[in-house]
Amino acid sequence: MVRNVAEEMAELEPEDFYLLSGVEHGMRFSEYVNREKLPEFSRLTVEDVDYRLDRCERRELIERKTIQYEGFRLTFEGYDALALHTFAERETIDGMGSSLGVGKESDVYEVESYRPFALKFHREGYTDFREVNREREYTSDREHVSWMYTARKAAEREHEALEALYPAVSVPQPIDHNRHAIIMERLDGVELERTKLEPKQVIPVLGLVLSEMATAYQEGYVHADMSEYNLFIDTDGVTLFDWPQAVPTTHEHSDELLERDVENIVGYFQRKHPGQIDDADTSAITAAIIDGMFDDVTDYLES
Repeated sequence: MVRNVAEEMAELEPEDFYLLSGVEHGMRFSEYVNREKLPEFSRLTVEDVDYRLDRCERRELIERKTIQYEGFRLTFEGYDALALHTFAERETIDGMGSSLGVGKESDVYEVESYRPFALKFHREGYTDFREVNREREYTSDREHVSWMYTARKAAEREHEALEALYPAVSVPQPIDHNRHAIIMERLDGVELERTKLEPKQVIPVLGLVLSEMATAYQEGYVHADMSEYNLFIDTDGVTLFDWPQAVPTTHEHSDELLERDVENIVGYFQRKHPGQIDDADTSAITAAIIDGMFDDVTDYLES
């Protein structure tokens, strides 16, 4: 788990962020940045670089490695600090709150602002970089890919999808984006996987989910990772979240990914509520969504 660096932000000085930005710039060219290059990248004096390196290393914002040269790279905490600094400068957020959830590929925190928001840090590549690198198409054509690039591209893709879909589709409202982090509307619902539905609610709730997926398709996107863990249920309906693997409907495999999403979510309801929708025709549902003919879910679900 990556620790929350918000408490240390007040102790950091502008020159510390110059140094962190310099390391970030250098990591575009190599995993570890040569110490001798840092004055140029950070626009600090040699003496100030030495001082800032010690300060940032003590706070675990960077890490050092001696190879053919003495090199430095950002940690995820250092990358978090840069994103938080940018959000604060933009006055998007006033402070950090408690953790809302820690997952394999993201950490989510409540943040203080003019209304409650959620801050999502993408962590793709932090725990199992090779597996993530294989799965994400935006890294598959690159021979050398850093965790920093992978997490940033995941955040970019998710933010683009949210901006394109909101408010036509029930997704979190995107507020701001920087590097690997997204500020968005805070959701107060409960994950579908943790929700206990009455028998009479099963088909209506599944219908809401499939209708949102159909609208997303009409708006140009397929989620491509739909599951019971990416859906919130509340009194107002359902909300679809976690869109970093989303693909546009112009993607050559978008229809296949849509069918997989439909199979995943219908399959979950079939396992969780046996006897309710055993004969659901996922191929017919997928075809109806693609053709823009999806209207009443009961046309495709039989008990």
